[in-house]
Amino acid sequence: MADRSVLVSGAGIAGLTAAYWLAKAGWSVTIVERAADTPSSGNPVDVRGEAVSIARQMGLWPRLEEADTGVERLVCVDAGGRPQAQVRTRHHADRHEEAEVARNDLVALLLEKARENSLIIRDDSITALHQDGGGIDVEFQRSQSRRFDVVIGADGIHSGVRRLAFGPEKLFSRPFGMFVGTVRAPVPIDDPRSVLMYNEPGTSLTIHPAGGKPGYAFIFRAEQDFDPRDVDKGSRLIESTYAGGGWLTALALKEWGASDDRYFDAVTRINVPEWSAGRVVLLGDAASCISLFGEGSSSAIVGAKTLADAIAADPLDHTAALAGYENSHRKHIRPLQRGAGIASRLLVPRTRSGITMRNAVLNVLPFRNDRRRAPSSDAH
Repeated sequence: MADRSVLVSGAGIAGLTAAYWLAKAGWSVTIVERAADTPSSGNPVDVRGEAVSIARQMGLWPRLEEADTGVERLVCVDAGGRPQAQVRTRHHADRHEEAEVARNDLVALLLEKARENSLIIRDDSITALHQDGGGIDVEFQRSQSRRFDVVIGADGIHSGVRRLAFGPEKLFSRPFGMFVGTVRAPVPIDDPRSVLMYNEPGTSLTIHPAGGKPGYAFIFRAEQDFDPRDVDKGSRLIESTYAGGGWLTALALKEWGASDDRYFDAVTRINVPEWSAGRVVLLGDAASCISLFGEGSSSAIVGAKTLADAIAADPLDHTAALAGYENSHRKHIRPLQRGAGIASRLLVPRTRSGITMRNAVLNVLPFRNDRRRAPSSDAH
């Protein structure tokens, strides 16, 4: 298998997981990442369900448990900070069955594993792909061109591989009518196990204790047509949307304006009808997602293992391998995508009466023993 080579674009959760398992299967793995350093996002993400078993197999689970934020519940508060309702954020009463960790902690652990048997090229990106019957020639912005058997696009919502092999982003991206901004800040935390959330119609402001590295999250509805990567315009949109808001909104806006380390993006649906084009295959958010909602981190881990297993099982027939991966993983993500609308209405009700109704519903749930699906709010 040593002569079989794969290029993974994107050193995020999906790409690093796929790289680890493909290298373990005997493939020669190269990872290219356009960022010069490890991504800095400290936004909390969940590792749950099938992803837990995969993390255990990779030897990561003890360290993920060590890095766990310890958060157990989401508490809805009013403008005075008084609790109005709460819901469990963990699926399992047993804390050893899932973990919530900072995204950069998870990426750092995966990177440590992947680099054991992979070549990592940082501060570079793919500029062209040329396929033929025997392989795919890849041109880079900085590095010398190289030839691979398979290229994996695991480079996120705004995937460059998808643009080169499948077409422009506008063909596959649909706005969800929501935006998210997060910022780390020295917020006073009374209960490190609780996320606090304050709602006004169409907006939410949350404080996440994040295991001692707290921060604010702004999640709001807005029908805006602009490039979400225009951070300055995004900042102005947050400031105008939340101006005059109650609870700790003024303090949160002050921290947002003063920080040079903040995250902003549109909540976006990505739907690519087919995830492979010849020897190029999409993985994670590049293939299909509703960012923020839908357990993106866990499904990225599961999808990466599914893809690596399919390629390893059929190394000489990339068409069959990639089709098998897609058929299997679409079944996994379908119910998660259906739940995105419910999660958005729970986190950001459109009206004041919707906020009241949400709180009333949560208050009749058996909180202590409830193991129903809790809301997921990964920010990637």
